[in-house]
Amino acid sequence: MPQTTTTTRTTPDTAARTRLAIWILLGLIVAGGVAWYVLATAAKPSPPAVQPVADARLVREDSHRVTAPAAEKAQLVEFLDFECESCLAAEPLVTKLKQEYGDRITFVHRYFPLPGHRNSGTAALAVEAAAQQGRYQEMAAKLFETQPQWGGKQDSQAGVFRQFAQELGLDLAAYDAAVGDEQTKERIRRDVADGKALGVTGTPTFFLNGKKLTLDTEQQFRQLLTDAAR
Repeated sequence: MPQTTTTTRTTPDTAARTRLAIWILLGLIVAGGVAWYVLATAAKPSPPAVQPVADARLVREDSHRVTAPAAEKAQLVEFLDFECESCLAAEPLVTKLKQEYGDRITFVHRYFPLPGHRNSGTAALAVEAAAQQGRYQEMAAKLFETQPQWGGKQDSQAGVFRQFAQELGLDLAAYDAAVGDEQTKERIRRDVADGKALGVTGTPTFFLNGKKLTLDTEQQFRQLLTDAAR
């Protein structure tokens, strides 16, 4: 006998039910994906707000002016790190330039402790604490003078800096309070934020009358200051 082939035909109702099942399945997949995305993004912290660059300033009211010319012709702003070897190497020249041009140019120091230096932030705190007793330049000079002793160490040098404060005759109770004060830390963070917004990535970085300098030689540096001081 010839074999009989049975053909199953899909009725309109069956096709409709099949399409409905497929759409329901797709809907569940999409809903599951959306739920996963919501949960995943909720678990991640929001990115920190970016400080507006428009608020960045080269010099603020509380910035440390280390010269005070009677008739200012220009401003030289230095972002520095007291543990930075390049800052230490530049310090003798900068000191000499302050003596030569300080009667016409305002030299301004801004804190910029680099994260790769273990005690750069601690050093900035020590200097700022001394500054609150009117001894900014003395403590800054002390830290540069002694940098080979404490620079590059991985343990905290806070005790060493406190000893320097004692040697300078500072009120140690006031010094300790300033070092631990959140406002002192915020003062330094503000300098760092300004520096980053202005394009500072390393130290020392100099700005002369608002222009970031790229320096190659001492002669070039001196000539720039001579021109600005006229």
